[in-house]
Amino acid sequence: MGTRNDLQLALRGSDAAAELALTHFEAGVPSRSSSRKADGTIVTEADLAVEHMLRQILGAEAPKDALLGEELGRLGASERVWILDPIDGTSFFSQGDPNWRVHVALEVAGQTEVAVVTAPALGRQWWATRGGGTFESSWPRDRRTKRLAVSHTDNLTGAVLDALDEQSRRRLPSEATIAPPSPLALVELVRGQIDGFLAECCHVWDHAPWILLIEEAGGRFTDRSGGRRGDQGGGLYSNANLHARLAKALGYPMHP
Repeated sequence: MGTRNDLQLALRGSDAAAELALTHFEAGVPSRSSSRKADGTIVTEADLAVEHMLRQILGAEAPKDALLGEELGRLGASERVWILDPIDGTSFFSQGDPNWRVHVALEVAGQTEVAVVTAPALGRQWWATRGGGTFESSWPRDRRTKRLAVSHTDNLTGAVLDALDEQSRRRLPSEATIAPPSPLALVELVRGQIDGFLAECCHVWDHAPWILLIEEAGGRFTDRSGGRRGDQGGGLYSNANLHARLAKALGYPMHP
C-alpha cells in the first residue's frame, strides 16, 4: 500500500472503531463493565469489542501486515505493524468522562508512518502521515480541516509545560510556567497551546500515534534512552526550538 491508501484504511478503521466505542459509551455503565488486568489496569467489554473490530477491518484489507494491540497482543511478523489502542483512557471511559480516544498507527520498519487519533465523545479527530503534516477536524469528518503546528517558543523562561503526573511535574524546570493538568495535553501541544509535555510511562500503543502527530506538526519526541521509539516507556514531547534545552534540563540523553 502507498501512504495515502494506508491513511484511508487507518481512517476507515478508526471511524468504525470510534462508532462502536461511542455506542458502548452512550449506553451507560452496564456496557462499560470493567475488570482488572494482571498489571492492575482496567479493561472493559468495549475495549475488547473495539479491538476485535479493528483487527477484522485491518486484517481483511491488509492481510500481510502484523497487528499489535493493547488487549489482544501481537499477530504476524511483518515489518509493517498496525499498533492499536482501542480505548486510550479506559479509566475516563469507564467513569463516563468523554476524554478517551481510539489510537491507530502504522509502523514500518520501526518508524510510525501513519497515525489517527479519534475522540468520538468529544467529536474530534487528528491524523498525520510521514512527510504529509498533521491535521485536525471534527468527527465525523467534514471538509473543514485544519493543519496544525506546534509553538515556536525557544527559551525555558516563558515556556508553558505540562507532565503526566505530579511527580513528573515537580521535575520540570522551575523557570518555566507549569500549565494546569489537562487530559488533552498532547492535543494542546500539537495545537501550539503549550510548549512541552513529559510522559514517562505507558506502552507503544499509547505513544506511537502521538510521536508522528507531534513530529509532523514541527515538534520532537525523545524517549528515555535518547531515541525516538514509542516502546521505551514514554519520554519528552516538545516543540523543536525548545527540545534540546528541555531535554538537557531533564537529564535526557540526546542521540543524533
